[in-house]
Amino acid sequence: MKSIFSKIISGEIPSYKIFEDKYCFSFLDINPNTKGHVLCVPKKQVDKIFDLSELEYNRLMIFSRKVAHSMRKAIPCKRIGMMVIGLEVPHAHVHLIPLNIMEDVSFKKKVKLTDEEFKQLAKKISSFF
Repeated sequence: MKSIFSKIISGEIPSYKIFEDKYCFSFLDINPNTKGHVLCVPKKQVDKIFDLSELEYNRLMIFSRKVAHSMRKAIPCKRIGMMVIGLEVPHAHVHLIPLNIMEDVSFKKKVKLTDEEFKQLAKKISSFF
């Protein structure tokens, strides 16, 4: 069964796309911890990140690094944090979260953004590719 992320990648579900290459796709989290929270996913649906082949895993990490560099240029923050949790959606994914304080990584704290704020943020981050 297709995961919600596979449906986003195929365009069945809309997203605020940041960047994609042949193997990976990134988009803004619609329930973000902080403004600019991005998800990076392999286009191939694999449930657990460590079930990716070594090549697929490395591609995802290299891709996530590129996205994080663009985020750093676009979003004022102390650093970009990276988390792999993997319980919410059965599709391997990396969370890239702009951090200013440790609580920014807490999945209990969320921020609300308007559709226009999401669009502007996606455009700003994407402009650095």
